[in-house]
Amino acid sequence: MNRFTDVKVCVFDAYGTLFDVHSPVGRTAAVLGDKAPAVSRTWREKQLQYTWLRSLMRIHADFWQVTGEALDFALELHGIDDAVVRDQLMQAYLTLDAYGDVAPALAKLNAAGLKTAILSNGSPKMLAAAVASAGMDGDLDAVLSVEDVGIYKPDPRVYRMAVDRFAVAPREVCFVSTNGWDAAGAAHFGFQVVWMNRFGQISERLPGEPRAVIEALDALPPLLDLG
Repeated sequence: MNRFTDVKVCVFDAYGTLFDVHSPVGRTAAVLGDKAPAVSRTWREKQLQYTWLRSLMRIHADFWQVTGEALDFALELHGIDDAVVRDQLMQAYLTLDAYGDVAPALAKLNAAGLKTAILSNGSPKMLAAAVASAGMDGDLDAVLSVEDVGIYKPDPRVYRMAVDRFAVAPREVCFVSTNGWDAAGAAHFGFQVVWMNRFGQISERLPGEPRAVIEALDALPPLLDLG
């Protein structure tokens, strides 16, 4: 097994890695009917696309606004015009379901004395709500938002935030993300990266290679020699 060395901090992406971005639509599936999977998929795709496009356009807006604009696109594309449903979906995004493997993994990392953090596109309000809803307040040493630098991943300035916050070298950071493009960006920056490929995706054709690929967070502690 390709174990990591010299790691002092474990940094996690939030959306799709710790929190299930499709859970809001799952909660309203009865209202959306057979359109629910398509709405959820389009919403997520547009949410990410808008972060990249706004970064290129140099017109930043926080993730809450971007998430709302992506939802508006998805609802219109799939023929849904219901302000109540829109509000329900947006509010649900503040209390996303955490994946079942998150709490046990964080407990092992914390017990071993490693620092842990989130590094996310999310706005501070969104991240605080999600962390509190999942009961993770005491499990993390920091929750870092791109709002402090005003640009989205995979800009290197975002990854630099973790280095500056913990006063470590990039290689002393183990970065974990489900998003292949995020894993690539973090690896190119110099982190030791674990791509947690929850959904059986193929590898991105981008600079930056993860050191390890896992399917769930229970495989992370052994990589760090934590059992």
